Amino acid sequence: MAERLSTQAEGAASAKTAPRALKPAKPAKTAGKPPAHWGYAGDIGPERWAELAPENKLCAVGTRQSPIDIREGLAVDLETIAFDYRSSSFSVLDNGHTVQINVAPGNGLTVMGRRYELQQFHFHRPSEERINGKQFDMAAHLVHKDAQGRLAIVAVLLERGKDDKPQPLVQTVWANLPLEKGEALPAQVQIDLNQLLPAERGYYTFMGSMTTPPCSEGVLWMVMRQPVAMTAQQLGIFARLYPMNARPLQAGSGRLIKESLGTP
Repeated sequence: MAERLSTQAEGAASAKTAPRALKPAKPAKTAGKPPAHWGYAGDIGPERWAELAPENKLCAVGTRQSPIDIREGLAVDLETIAFDYRSSSFSVLDNGHTVQINVAPGNGLTVMGRRYELQQFHFHRPSEERINGKQFDMAAHLVHKDAQGRLAIVAVLLERGKDDKPQPLVQTVWANLPLEKGEALPAQVQIDLNQLLPAERGYYTFMGSMTTPPCSEGVLWMVMRQPVAMTAQQLGIFARLYPMNARPLQAGSGRLIKESLGTP
């Protein structure tokens, strides 16, 4: 009997001291929610971007938003943009908002003593920026970033040319369009972004923002003054994918716009 009581006591003590089974750890929360779905019309259009997610608030309350109508630029002796583009491999992504081209590292530009590396370029239809009220058929935005994370965007205005000579870089990109949205298709050829730049390198520059959510400000904009020609067929291909993916004009807010004097 004593042995039985002793055994029961030991079992009770063991039960008290035995560690409790640990519950499975909850999966760690990811850093932030997926970006809110946005678009260019209806309840997810530009007028509603700020309501879709807290991080989009600048889309409504920012004071240096883009795009703008470029008028009365201050003509000054701006330095030439030192483009450093070379033949590179690339992939094409239809991200649901535009056609985006991701280019291999090593491409960039230098301006105002600062080096910016090319991140990607993409297209808008029609052009978001205007010059003295004129809107163009399309625009390409070449997005660059410096070592401190500051953005610089070069806008190349695109319009229908007078002949049927295809724009060579656009032709290469269109030939490598993916069949599905969200699919990045690596191309078997290379591109050289110098083919997209206008012959005349004059430009307008001002401080603005991203033209898509979250509309972050502090972006250095350089809008090439001379448009680049495309064919009607090339314009039509993009129009079938994205009939309209341009943010409306934003208030100029009295910001300084500089225009280069020369035509290097």
